[in-house]
Amino acid sequence: MSNFKEDLKKVKAFAFDVDGVLSAQIIPIHPNGEPMRTANIKDGFALQFAVKLGFPVAIITGGKTEAVKKRYLDLGVQDVYMGASDKIVQFNDWITKRNLSPENVLYMGDDLPDFPVMKVVGVPVCPADAVEEIKSLCKYISHKNGGEGCARDVLEQVLRVHNMWGTDLTW
Repeated sequence: MSNFKEDLKKVKAFAFDVDGVLSAQIIPIHPNGEPMRTANIKDGFALQFAVKLGFPVAIITGGKTEAVKKRYLDLGVQDVYMGASDKIVQFNDWITKRNLSPENVLYMGDDLPDFPVMKVVGVPVCPADAVEEIKSLCKYISHKNGGEGCARDVLEQVLRVHNMWGTDLTW
């Protein structure tokens, strides 16, 4: 078994699911039938910070809500994959487009649609409230639930290992 902190040193890119990871698992439904997601401000800051430091970041979600896409594009995330029914397809597109190796990617997912991607990445991680099948694949399980800062948790850990956390904020 590898050491998690050592694994973090090889991370060069991040990919995240939305529902259950960047958004809480309980989603209110708007009267028009559209699901309304929550967004954690600290997750947002850490995502934006990683992007500004030059880390490729991808959002790969089965959801199709334009508000979700706008949120992550506004944070500087360039690769937002919506309506991903087979996430490994979008993941492979992203790593090819960005010339990445799967072993250098940290992916955070929480449920069965994330399983195929999490089997191939170097650093699979999940929120505390992920399903057991996903937890069994992970090198790290955050102490935070989905939508409650779990992305900030792992982003901050990686950036600290790379001596980049809390550095120049004058972008």
